[in-house]
Amino acid sequence: MMNITGTLIGLYWICKREMWLHANGVRMEHTSDLVTEGKLVHESSYPNRAARYEEVRVGGSVIDFYDPREKVIHEIKKSSSKENAHIWQVKYYILLFEREGIENVKGVLEYPLLRETLQINLEDRDRKELLELESEIREIIEKEKCPPALSKSKCTACSYYEFCYAGEDEIS
Repeated sequence: MMNITGTLIGLYWICKREMWLHANGVRMEHTSDLVTEGKLVHESSYPNRAARYEEVRVGGSVIDFYDPREKVIHEIKKSSSKENAHIWQVKYYILLFEREGIENVKGVLEYPLLRETLQINLEDRDRKELLELESEIREIIEKEKCPPALSKSKCTACSYYEFCYAGEDEIS
């Protein structure tokens, strides 16, 4: 059985097709300028953190930074355009820490280009929702057939755009 990761939780809210492709080893992020920009934001926004924070792997997920003293997960994002997906991703990270026996973990979503942060907590109802999401995600990614693409207008900035729409005639 495949590990559900924070990335898959986030992609669930953005595009189930991309989630399926990612889970099944079809990766297109290396072709995206937006993904590259996001990595640069991550690497350059907090250069002094290396001494205090650590990138952590938990349950197959990679968490940007974790402050073990304060028990705070820090997730860095370039833009808040997909904030709901970001929030659920951080909530899932908190759940993963709980599963490892680390209690009272909090999360912070950071948007350095916007100079904004958002505090994230995990509530009992969120735990229930995440268990249901894990089940639904497993069901989707274990299917033989990939979910359908979203409407083209929503997908133009996606790293999978060419993959999903290759060979289609452009509409004038």
